[in-house]
Amino acid sequence: MSYMENHFDKRLNPTLLVDGAKSVVSLLLNYYPSELQKEDSYKISKYAYGQDYHFVIKEKLKELLFSIQEQIGAVNGRAFVDSAPVMDKAWAAKSGLGWMGKNSNLITQKVGSFYFIAELIIDLELEYDHPTTDHCGTCTACLDACPTQAIIAPYQVDGSKCISYYTIELKENLPEELKGKFDDWAFGCDVCQDVCPWNRFSKSHDEPLFNANPELLSFSKKDWQEITKDVFQKVFKNSPLKRTKWDGFQRNIIFLK
Repeated sequence: MSYMENHFDKRLNPTLLVDGAKSVVSLLLNYYPSELQKEDSYKISKYAYGQDYHFVIKEKLKELLFSIQEQIGAVNGRAFVDSAPVMDKAWAAKSGLGWMGKNSNLITQKVGSFYFIAELIIDLELEYDHPTTDHCGTCTACLDACPTQAIIAPYQVDGSKCISYYTIELKENLPEELKGKFDDWAFGCDVCQDVCPWNRFSKSHDEPLFNANPELLSFSKKDWQEITKDVFQKVFKNSPLKRTKWDGFQRNIIFLK
């Protein structure tokens, strides 16, 4: 995706984002749900079951920065949650939170990969952690399972071929040649995570704001096809699903019929 090239200098140099930056504090927040959608439903990526993570995590990071300032004194910094040119996964891997898997997701041995990554970039020098080792081994489950072959080689993902890109980022019509290959995914895609052996260790999150919307869990394909604009906007008011807007989501559902 071409927008990833924007502000590349800032991705490499945190001091361009925070004056005098000396440390990147990487954090993870689990979002694996305790209950999944019913089988007769168009699929929604698990991260989108609850409220928009940008706002939820940003508040937590503000509290963390305030706590640091209370205990240490004047510390300048900024919180980042997938909304600025920050190399989230690269910094998290560098700090030892996990390794970059063959599906390009950050994976940990303890809890798999169903979590958000966020950062505090601060002007405080800390004792730095170290990267962990890669534990993908000879496994190719994610490459073999990707419905659109977006994982073009181990550790290489063509974002423009990913179902998440098509169903969320793409503003044009979905390519007709891919009809029947989306495996009923209407918003995002979790296939490369669902098949990852390390995600057998996933545990349900304990963040109430990430709890699945009851309507989302109860919807069948028929319900999704018949949902009105007013109901969509009401039910998913604070949800990541609003990113596609009503027209974009309807496009996805029609494409999957």
